[in-house]
Amino acid sequence: MADTFLGYPRADGQVGIRNYLLMLSGTLYANTLCERVADMLVNTIPIVHPLGRCQVKPDLALTFKTLVGHGCNPNAGGVVVVDHFKEEGCTADEIAEEIAKTGKPVEVVNIRREGGLINALDKALHAGMRILRDISTQRREEVPVSKLLFGINCGTSDATSGLAHNPATGYCSDLIINQGGRTIMAETMEMIGAEDVMLARCKNQQVADKLAAAIKQIEQEAIDAGADIRGSQPTGDNIVGGLSSIEEKSLGAIKKSGTAQVVDVLEYADRPGEEPGLYVMNSPGHGGESITGIAAGGAQILVFSTGGGHTINHPLMITLRVTGNPISYEKMRDTTDVSVADIFEGTSIAEAGQRIYDEVLATASGKMTTAEIIKEYNAFAIHRIGPSI
Repeated sequence: MADTFLGYPRADGQVGIRNYLLMLSGTLYANTLCERVADMLVNTIPIVHPLGRCQVKPDLALTFKTLVGHGCNPNAGGVVVVDHFKEEGCTADEIAEEIAKTGKPVEVVNIRREGGLINALDKALHAGMRILRDISTQRREEVPVSKLLFGINCGTSDATSGLAHNPATGYCSDLIINQGGRTIMAETMEMIGAEDVMLARCKNQQVADKLAAAIKQIEQEAIDAGADIRGSQPTGDNIVGGLSSIEEKSLGAIKKSGTAQVVDVLEYADRPGEEPGLYVMNSPGHGGESITGIAAGGAQILVFSTGGGHTINHPLMITLRVTGNPISYEKMRDTTDVSVADIFEGTSIAEAGQRIYDEVLATASGKMTTAEIIKEYNAFAIHRIGPSI
């Protein structure tokens, strides 16, 4: 019998593990209003950023796709989209129109159209109150694990990463996929040096070709920018943690993906298909940007495995921090959810992976993470392609 969790079924077939009102800023100049409303209303999460204006068209389109993806994420039960004036191609009306296709309640506030900040704040508060009263009647229901879209990411990697928390996270991912679920793995940069291993896991040559092209592309972009990846990777904290080369780092990083077949390669912020398996999202190694892409793709929950310890936490996609480094766990207990450091004392990868999996299901059913409790939201960063104009 498949395992289950308690979630919020949505009209479009997705299942949320939280039932937030999302205050979604369309542009830098709407950020303060979104944060003020979120401060005043219960169960409300703001998403703010510095973009949405003066971007080259490909960048503006990526900002639009990322914002829409967050509005469509099933952890948002309803959305209020706020913008300042009118940036064709990324207006609040355009964003809301796409989000509304999910069937969830969506309202729009335009600061200029409402006659200034005070009037817009009043409208946003009342819109938020209406949506919250509406979605507060929804109740959790038992649903199969196949409804999980699981995110995986790692950071501040060290010598314990490839030996402990990454393989344990991979075991957890395999458990989810084996029951019909899906996993999104990002950070294309951290596959350089481990290409052959990942390509051998692709379901067919077409997927393998897409993955090889993505890895080559991201390295070429760095070269074109005048950067030598093999001079900047591993990073300083990786080296302090005992990693000697980009190949060693990558071989440890990919262990968090388990053993499942790679069924497709996604562009940044794309939603995966319905086929169970591992999806690789073409994204940079920057944690905030890669995690934001995964959330825009619809993942409800993410395990962030870390050697040196990390405070990273996405505001909408629930983020579990896992470490296998006993020193990091002692230093970072207030933002760490699971320790698998006992792997170095004889606990098997399977036992540790099961512990992570059990925590994922408990969190999906409503258990709060350490970062949720202290409201530590710091990992929303939209990837950029070109310069500001």
